[in-house]
Amino acid sequence: MTTNTPVMLAQLGELAGTWTIDPSHSQIGFTARHAMVTKVRGAFNEFEGTVIVDAEDFSKSVATVTIQATSIDTRNEQRDGHLRSNDFLAMDEYPEITFVSTGVSRTGDTSLELTGDLTIKGTTNPITIPFDFEGTATDPFGNLRAGFEGSVVINRKDFGVTWNAALETGGVLVSDKITLEFEVSAIKDA
Repeated sequence: MTTNTPVMLAQLGELAGTWTIDPSHSQIGFTARHAMVTKVRGAFNEFEGTVIVDAEDFSKSVATVTIQATSIDTRNEQRDGHLRSNDFLAMDEYPEITFVSTGVSRTGDTSLELTGDLTIKGTTNPITIPFDFEGTATDPFGNLRAGFEGSVVINRKDFGVTWNAALETGGVLVSDKITLEFEVSAIKDA
């Protein structure tokens, strides 16, 4: 039996270059607490992104991601419609959610922190996302892939997403804290 050991971030020279996020093998998801007692999970099904790794100075590496707000999917059409409305994402006025990195730093042999500007509903705030590097592999089509997983908790009110409903038993319908989850497979450009 063989063990798949991820490439150490110390070997980032091998990752130098431009990588394109493969949306068919990646997921950008989120989790919110609903009615104070359960979690609702969702994802954005349409997004694109690029990562440029600078092997000479890893801190100068950059990442950009653009998400189509209309692609929100919580497996409930009525809820998805409400999330697309002016109460939440106001997708008619703000059709895209964007992230543009402003810095990256190593935090361990296979971990890093990606700092950047997240824009939701026209409001931009800095966030830092811890990521684990899951390694590289060549797929059956000859593409070199790199995998990363990370998550971060944001307060949706910081981005102008403030709608809520009070519960009869106390508390609110939708949590202010939202966990953003990233499972990324990126393909190295030729």
